[in-house]
Amino acid sequence: MVKRVKGTNIVEEKKFQPYVPADKVMPEFTVVSVLLGALLAVIFGGANAYLGLRVGMTVSASIPAAVISMGIIRAIMKRESILENNMVQTIGSAGESVAAGAIFTLPALFMWAKDGLCDVPSLIEIGLIALCGGVLGVLMMIPLRSALIVKEHGVLAYPEGQACAEVLIAGEEGGAKASTVFSGLGIAALYKFIADGFKIFPSEVTYDIPAYKGSGIGIDVLPALAGVGYICGPRVSSYLFAGGVLGWFVIMPLMALFGGDLVLFPATATINELIAEGGVSSLWGSFLRYIGAGAVAAGGVMSLIKSLPLIVRTFKDALGDYGKGRTTSSLRTEQDIPMNIVLIGILALAVALWLIPAIPLNLFTALIVIVFGFFFATVSSRMVGLIGSSNNPVSGMAIATLLIATLLLKGTGTEGAEGMTAAIVIGGIICIIAAIAGDTSQDLKTGFLVGATPRKQQIGELIGVAVSAIAIGGILYLLSMAWGGYGSNDLPAPQAMLMKMIVEGVMGGNLPWNLVLTGVFIAIVVEVLGIPVLPFAIGLYLPIYLSVPMMLGGAVRWYLEKRKYGSDKEKNTVVQSGVLYSSGLIAGEGIVGILLAVLAIIPAGAEMYVSDVINLSTRFNLGKIGGLIFFALILLTIYLFATKDSKKKN
Repeated sequence: MVKRVKGTNIVEEKKFQPYVPADKVMPEFTVVSVLLGALLAVIFGGANAYLGLRVGMTVSASIPAAVISMGIIRAIMKRESILENNMVQTIGSAGESVAAGAIFTLPALFMWAKDGLCDVPSLIEIGLIALCGGVLGVLMMIPLRSALIVKEHGVLAYPEGQACAEVLIAGEEGGAKASTVFSGLGIAALYKFIADGFKIFPSEVTYDIPAYKGSGIGIDVLPALAGVGYICGPRVSSYLFAGGVLGWFVIMPLMALFGGDLVLFPATATINELIAEGGVSSLWGSFLRYIGAGAVAAGGVMSLIKSLPLIVRTFKDALGDYGKGRTTSSLRTEQDIPMNIVLIGILALAVALWLIPAIPLNLFTALIVIVFGFFFATVSSRMVGLIGSSNNPVSGMAIATLLIATLLLKGTGTEGAEGMTAAIVIGGIICIIAAIAGDTSQDLKTGFLVGATPRKQQIGELIGVAVSAIAIGGILYLLSMAWGGYGSNDLPAPQAMLMKMIVEGVMGGNLPWNLVLTGVFIAIVVEVLGIPVLPFAIGLYLPIYLSVPMMLGGAVRWYLEKRKYGSDKEKNTVVQSGVLYSSGLIAGEGIVGILLAVLAIIPAGAEMYVSDVINLSTRFNLGKIGGLIFFALILLTIYLFATKDSKKKN
């Protein structure tokens, strides 16, 4: 029997039955799944490292790993176990998260070494930083599984976790479900190749509004964003969009109105000059993202405070059960890594951060990592439940960490190169913790839906982290040597450059605290009004180009939910068909995104690919109008695939 827990959600928890029942045992943690997952972790880690260092963002690898796993294990090896496929994607997706956390911060050490401020980080140092951050991210998420994945099932969407589960189940069952998912996958893959592969039309369409100076609108015309918006639903999508509207139609126009001829810190040119040179989006890069980072940090604190009673109760229940000498549940689908091992592991890693010579931290800074790590693991795990891993503002959390950590270091007398190095290492570990905690949450959500064993998944995550940590140092060195170093035109490392500037700004006493605190107080006002702070703050932090397509995807779901149906069953069928198809859209774009990154890494492939892109984009460029038309067609396909079964019945 499932242990009874006080609370209103227990009925929903009791009713939910995973795809594979708890009393059924299938191959799951096998040699094949571990080896294949480890290989994919290295491949996706390398591809995402390059992608992030070039354009400042990464793509989720969970769904591509699941699809590749099904292709190899089911089609080639003729092995049939959905749990084995799930284990492959669990291990394989860890590489992308370790890479994301590392590349957003650690290249700053290479840039400082180039300036003679510190030594070039060794492979051992990078590997240990990645390993400690990754293992802490997994361990810190384990106590949250019951609170976020189980008790808030039906509240937190975890869009990529749901999408991954739908892909796995569709591959297992075949039939109509499979055709819907794989139709979305194929359409999105083709679309992504046309847009970002051959650049027939731009994937980002923007428009500055001259009559309302300082404002602008735009849309990333990508199918995955429409899919995420549909899965998250109209409510969360509208909060994201509202944050974007406040930033791009209120704050930035006010800056242009009252400070057009002023040079406002941290910019080095007037606002009018910024707009003339880089468009309205330059105001986001120079000012609004600091306001958004403050709002995200404040929203995270408030979210943690509200979640604290549930987290404490989860810890208390787990420790109480351990003290009585029994596990929380005898059911396979409810078994986590024991709490005593989790706590011992976190304590051991704290000591390792303090004592290992290769990691430039002391006891005080190691404690900072543990405290901030748990905070941002909680925030990240909840945020990816709202907006998905691909849109998780890990860099925003890293910015908040660097601001506070650098202030603490400076306040305790650790300044100069030593203080800056320690701050970046702290930020790097926290960044990896946040990325891995979000990835682990999505994977555990997938496992919750398909009926995996949480303990085995958590061990799989740790294996994926270990393999990726070993590889990431070599990847960073290779990319630096191959592309002329970090900060160059070929490898701009935009996120790491921003982190470097923040640390230097705090140490030099010239950080835009007014902007950060503005974001904090906006978050407080939003909380007082009763609006969920985190999705609103994320919308304020991210460019509006991301929240617009999610809003449109959410609007399609809103329309489908408001239509008249013959029965509730028909309505649920339509909405769920849309979820299946949207899952395919996310999967298709993710797979092609990884493929394009891999092509760009291979020199011969890159040369041929660039040549093809130039030829095609010159001859068949559809422009911004073409991008808008194609995106409208994507929204139409969501509607058509959602309602196709309903039309047949009528």
